[in-house]
Amino acid sequence: MKELLLINISGPDRPGLTASVTSVLGAHLVPVLDIGQAVIHNHLSLGMLVEIPAGSDSSALMKDLLFKAHTLELQLTFTPVTENEYGRWVEEQGKSRHLLSLLARRITAAHLARVTATVSSHGLNIDTINRLSGRVPLGIGEEADRTKACVEFSVRGTLKDEAGFREELLAITDSLGIDIAFQEDNIFRRNRRLVVFDMDSTVITSEVIDELALEAGAGAEVSAVTERAMRGELDFSESLRERVSKLAGLEESVLEKVAGRLQLTEGAETLFRSLHSLGFKTAILSGGFSYFGRYLQKKLNVDYVYANELEIENGRLTGKVTGTVVDGKRKAELLEEIARRENIRLEQTIAVGDGANDLPMLSKAGLGIAFRAKPIVRESARQAISTLGLDAILYLMGFRDRDGHGI
Repeated sequence: MKELLLINISGPDRPGLTASVTSVLGAHLVPVLDIGQAVIHNHLSLGMLVEIPAGSDSSALMKDLLFKAHTLELQLTFTPVTENEYGRWVEEQGKSRHLLSLLARRITAAHLARVTATVSSHGLNIDTINRLSGRVPLGIGEEADRTKACVEFSVRGTLKDEAGFREELLAITDSLGIDIAFQEDNIFRRNRRLVVFDMDSTVITSEVIDELALEAGAGAEVSAVTERAMRGELDFSESLRERVSKLAGLEESVLEKVAGRLQLTEGAETLFRSLHSLGFKTAILSGGFSYFGRYLQKKLNVDYVYANELEIENGRLTGKVTGTVVDGKRKAELLEEIARRENIRLEQTIAVGDGANDLPMLSKAGLGIAFRAKPIVRESARQAISTLGLDAILYLMGFRDRDGHGI
């Protein structure tokens, strides 16, 4: 019988502790089968699973380790592990794992309790917990609405009722005002290459057509139709033509005026800057208008822009759009076209949007994210972000604040 030993070490962290402990193991020619280490608030927690070589005296090893731990002011425990237990652990290798990300302005114990209880009730086990966000300062006061926190859980186990699990997570987000993302931990998670965005109420905070309608004196009427279209209650193409007809006679110069007052969504500049620094391709696929898409393209260095073209004659809008309407179906087609052109697999793509007309591209992308979305979109999309800004998308891609890309 092989002798296997789980060694747990804890205490104040400082440079050289791991080297000191492993040097003792090295002197006893001990193979290390597994190792993990975490530091929380300068407190070390180190675990190692080791195999005692045949003919070796484990008591001598433990004695040397205890002496070393004493000199380093560390606490140390030993737990025997049977071959059967080790065998079951090895069998878990290669099985699918999932990542659950909890996002909020500030994370509380109540948040963690609700989420972890739900994970446990569905037979999933938490392997690791990592904080992806930076350290939250005390006394943030008025800045509380701009803080961001993300904790990521690596979980394993067979999820027998994924639909029910997701429903429970959605209920938690609604009751606690947090976001929870649940995705498979696979090779594509940190190997995305293309991110496509809706424009209105996603990259920018407003609906451009509503802003134009205000200038045309039809703001309330058009806004009501826009809201119904985004909820999926109206055919998008028909509603677009109806709304654009209200803009007939509007001077072309109004486009520049409206563009000048557009507000970028929280985190948009940070996200686009980070994506480009990391080599991602980006696109705006909008049911809005190309004039404003091109305006944002220059501002955010967007690679591709596809939107609807307003017809203009003699310096005034005619109340019509030209060419193919960029509706939900067309957005999904454009996602595929750009991915093909860039030689990118769909699994490596991300789509972000808020309206019902975004659902086709959200379902087509490897990672579809409903951002501050209408209820029907939040319920249909596999991932949703409502509490943080656009830059929180980087957390779902596995990036940490300390990676230095501005999140």
